[in-house]
Amino acid sequence: MNASSEDSSLRLRLWASLLLFVSAYSPLLLILVVQDLDPQAMLPKHPKLAAALLFIAGLSIAAVLHAVREVQGGLVVEILKASNKSGEMFGYTIPYVLSFLRVDLGSWQMMLCLLIFLGMTFAIAYRTQTVFVNPVLALAGFMLIDCTFKRDTVESQAMVLSKRPLVIGTRCRLERLSHYLYVAVSEVE
Repeated sequence: MNASSEDSSLRLRLWASLLLFVSAYSPLLLILVVQDLDPQAMLPKHPKLAAALLFIAGLSIAAVLHAVREVQGGLVVEILKASNKSGEMFGYTIPYVLSFLRVDLGSWQMMLCLLIFLGMTFAIAYRTQTVFVNPVLALAGFMLIDCTFKRDTVESQAMVLSKRPLVIGTRCRLERLSHYLYVAVSEVE
């Protein structure tokens, strides 16, 4: 098996990456719905689209949080180095600036422009495997940790999603999600 087919087999599946991406932008969807509210009636001017955006946001958040909680198994490793990189999750805040521009959900041109922008952003996040840099996971208490660990005699470095700080010198169980991304499942006694 050549290196390129190995890399593609370790790439997070497209649908899972898309779900993670949408969940990361679910607060933006909520902001767009709030912007669409009629001030007198306090109801969306475009109720079907607003309901669809709220449904997509809610479903993506619930699915991602459920999926990350259900991760089990994994490799037993010893933590050699760990550095909290959770601040990188703020990189997702830049596109939220869009929400302070008046976005008209009734304008097909504006919605198409937004879809093009988010599509391009997703393509970059998918190609660079940064879809886990997700503010929703940060709000749920997950940290993004740059970690060096050892399994048997092999030393590796990867990003790890964890609810708890990883302590140097301890052993824990990591489940591999993609080539350089793991989830910390549990500590090992």
